[in-house]
Parts: sequence; structure tokens; C-alpha cells
Amino acid sequence: MELIPGDTLITATPQEGRELAMAIARKSIGAIQPDAGTRQTLRPGYSTDADSLTMAAHVVAVEFATIAAANDYWRDKG
Repeated sequence: MELIPGDTLITATPQEGRELAMAIARKSIGAIQPDAGTRQTLRPGYSTDADSLTMAAHVVAVEFATIAAANDYWRDKG
């Protein structure tokens, strides 16, 4: 199972980094709960719960912070 798309955290822009963070978060959920039917069954409950949505946003923020650090915050090295 590929948890890091393209096997790298390096991205050209912060926008690409944010998209990668979202992709990694989704893949992590898929790895934790591999049964798609179960995920579908659970989705209505967490998709309308403010605490669950806040926690999901936190997961993406942590992934984005990791990606930003790996990209040295997109600073030019030159």
C-alpha cells in the first residue's frame, strides 16, 4: 500500500504541499480502516459532527506541517 503518493514529500509549491497533505490524510484513513463499506457507513456520522471535522482538519494540518518542513518551507536555496 502506497501511503506517500510518488514516494516523496517534496513539492514545488505550498498548494501542491497542501494537496499532498490531503491525499496522505485520506490514505491514512484507508489504511486504518481498509473496509470501504465500513467507511461509507461511518461517514454520515462524522461528516456532520463539528468535533470530528475539527479533528480531521488537525490531521491534515499536521501532515501539511511535515510536508512544509520537508520542503524547507519552500524557501529558495539559491
